[in-house]
Amino acid sequence: MRTEMLGMILAGGQGTRLGKLTRTTAKPSVPFGGRYRIIDFTLSNLANSGVDTVGVVTQYQPLELNRHVQNGAAWGLNVAGAGVTILQPYASSEGEKFFEGTAHAIYQNIAYIDSYDPDYLLVLSGDHIYKMDYGRMLRAHKLKKAALTVAVMPVPKADAPRFGIMNTDDTDRIIEFQEKPKEPKSNLASMGIYIFNWPTLRRYLTESYATDGKMEDFGNDVIPAYLAHNEPTYAYAFHGYWKDVGTIQSLWEANMEFLSPTNSLNIANRSWRIFSQTEPLPPMFLTKTAKVSRSMLTDGSYIAGTVDHSVLSQSVRVGEGSTVKDSMIMPNATIGKNVTIDHAIIGENAIVGDNGEVIGKPEGIAVVGYGEAVGRKEKA
Repeated sequence: MRTEMLGMILAGGQGTRLGKLTRTTAKPSVPFGGRYRIIDFTLSNLANSGVDTVGVVTQYQPLELNRHVQNGAAWGLNVAGAGVTILQPYASSEGEKFFEGTAHAIYQNIAYIDSYDPDYLLVLSGDHIYKMDYGRMLRAHKLKKAALTVAVMPVPKADAPRFGIMNTDDTDRIIEFQEKPKEPKSNLASMGIYIFNWPTLRRYLTESYATDGKMEDFGNDVIPAYLAHNEPTYAYAFHGYWKDVGTIQSLWEANMEFLSPTNSLNIANRSWRIFSQTEPLPPMFLTKTAKVSRSMLTDGSYIAGTVDHSVLSQSVRVGEGSTVKDSMIMPNATIGKNVTIDHAIIGENAIVGDNGEVIGKPEGIAVVGYGEAVGRKEKA
């Protein structure tokens, strides 16, 4: 079945900067915002943009991610002849390795992409929080007659060394690209969202892997090659909320921003919904001792303590006398009695025993990892 634009989500990253939160799961499946997982935002953007043929490229600890995505039905992507396909890494009889980089992951899945014979390939990351209409980006790509369009947005100068940085002319054509530069020349950052003319990208990849095999990464290899060969490469400016949640600090910040009524992500907007897998859960239960303010609570939770400016996911338990402030609590976490949690992220299935303390600060978030138990403390 032929499709005009095929979406490919690169969801295989280990997420080492998230430390204990990704030891047993891939970064895109990390919980976010009480009732979501990070990959829900990319999948929902695809569904809302009318892109219904999607490959999800996995590698590191994919089990939970695979269970969550399944066939894409939760996002309305289980379309006959299209839909979502989970693409696992493999080693071929010719000695091909697992994915060595973003471009190599696409090369390894050429057979899947060719089966849909797309004109355009939309390459996405599975670990960003944002709402975006990819259809508008495709229209801009066609209007410019581009071979490659890169979604960009300005970032603080201090953060620029974490990104691929673009310099453009007055037509938005990219004239220079720096991958994670120590001394960036601008603050116009790549969002890791690309639209390629598939026949052109396919040619670059197949020629590379027939010769030197060096075209492993989009930032380090493909974009520089396009610029060197004068391929029409353009920036597409995005205006709106976007967050790379690849660090503990950014994940915590995004969850706290999620609580703000003025957050431009506007999760309540029914015209661009964010979907997720849901399971039937009992309603949350607040005891007479519970006190909740400025927070988001989710079904299945039991609250007997005080919760202030925090995000609590489904089936979280907060014991009597405990205080949770400026924190994110992931699904099925148990917080005992008389516990203090402040500026922290508590991982899935974690346990904080009675009288325990998990206290961080705004510039140094405390973390309890997936399934980790913090020992019970006796009162002095």
